[in-house]
Amino acid sequence: MIVRRDLLKGAAGGAGLALAGIAQAQTGPSPEQPASFQPQSILDLARTFAKSPYKGPSTELPDPFNNLTYDQYVGIRYRNERAIWADDKTGFVIEPLHRGFVFNAHMQINIVENGMSRRLAYKAADFDFGALQPPANLGDIGFSGFRVLAAKDGGLSDIAIFQGASFFRARAAGQTYGVQARGLSLKTGDPRGEEFPLFKAVWIEKPTLANNALVIHALLDSESVAGAYRFTIRPGEAVIVDTEMTLVPRANVENVGIGSMTGTSISSPLDRRRPDDVRPIIAELNGLQMLSGKNEWIWRPVTNRATLQISSFVDDNPKGFGFLLRDRNFEDYQDDEAKWESRPSLWIEPLADFGPGNVQLVEIPAESETNSNCLAYWRPKDGLVAGKEQSWAYRQFWCWEPPSRPPQLVTFESRGGRGAGQKRRRFVVAFSGDALGDPQTVREPKPALSTFSGTVAMVRSYLYRDRKLYRVVYDIDPGGEPQVEMRLVIESDSKPVSETWLYRWTP
Repeated sequence: MIVRRDLLKGAAGGAGLALAGIAQAQTGPSPEQPASFQPQSILDLARTFAKSPYKGPSTELPDPFNNLTYDQYVGIRYRNERAIWADDKTGFVIEPLHRGFVFNAHMQINIVENGMSRRLAYKAADFDFGALQPPANLGDIGFSGFRVLAAKDGGLSDIAIFQGASFFRARAAGQTYGVQARGLSLKTGDPRGEEFPLFKAVWIEKPTLANNALVIHALLDSESVAGAYRFTIRPGEAVIVDTEMTLVPRANVENVGIGSMTGTSISSPLDRRRPDDVRPIIAELNGLQMLSGKNEWIWRPVTNRATLQISSFVDDNPKGFGFLLRDRNFEDYQDDEAKWESRPSLWIEPLADFGPGNVQLVEIPAESETNSNCLAYWRPKDGLVAGKEQSWAYRQFWCWEPPSRPPQLVTFESRGGRGAGQKRRRFVVAFSGDALGDPQTVREPKPALSTFSGTVAMVRSYLYRDRKLYRVVYDIDPGGEPQVEMRLVIESDSKPVSETWLYRWTP
């Protein structure tokens, strides 16, 4: 393990200079002089920041960047020939991203080479502004984030973007961007409002072609917490991002999200809140997969809810969780531009014990597909205590399929609609797996269905061995209850042979 709870004691060379550069506005015509860089200096900076009141980033921008439309903003491109390491054959290239549109906050970018760090200065000449006319003598207005490109098949392909608060995203080969990760979630779903930490500065180490890995250090800051992060990005069949973090709380925070992720689900076969749209499904994730500390595989489909829903899955030292896209059939989405079926799944595996807590799922009502209305994260049982440093480490897989999956039957489809009676609701849950094709492995599958509140009014099941498919159809009668929690497992010889399917019905 790289993260250590007793990590980083004492001041490191260059920390004071870096702190001064972050704390003041970026007004100089050239970057600071190179300074010695040591990774432990980032935690020293976080400790220093945590001792002072939080100061939010400046979001002021000159015309025309202070009022850009989306189309104007995406028309601003960093010139290929100016990209960081474009001619160095390191296997990676960095493209700084312009400020504007909804990305007004400044992120300081530092490049680390041969043990020395230098701040990257903004130069208008490095950008192609399209139809926009930037003002003369623009000066150093800084960057909003950066894009990571990796060598592939003799060219370059962008594999990750760090931009906006503590948001970042990645994608595997052949995928479009979808689900996003956060460095940290704070007070999500709190009626007093959510707190959005931001990466105030990053230090990107120059990679080598032999290592095929990019190391990024980041300083996080917010009203309640400062933190030091280290990301190690490895491209391949899946893009792997190892995240190591140490948080230094300014205040007590009960609602904390570790390994946080967000995604969009506007319509699905489980609900009938579908907008008037030619597309059958509008979603970049189908559900939340979990592997508990007791080795139980759980699948919880997500939907666009009529009211805010927060679900907590209590656990101790979980072995994995993530937002997955299991349905990759274009005909189910019918969107030639958004390409929902090619969005990445994001699976997280802890690299050190997470301890007691719960995986928390938040489903937020949404009307627009531009809204990330589903959130999931690990919520530590004891939260954060002011002045008490805490560390976590986990591995992210941005992938077509996670590296590990339930050993036998998995949920293939979840559907919901009106049942036989006026108040009844009908559900169809289809399970698939190679084991269904072998009568000796799964002899006589049977559904084990239970509900918390409401009653089960009807259950039928259908086995199709030639299609390796098992369908369970059932009705529930809510009986006036505002919600019904459901649990379904397929058993054979009185033993579970499927993942656990969970769902909460609400009107």
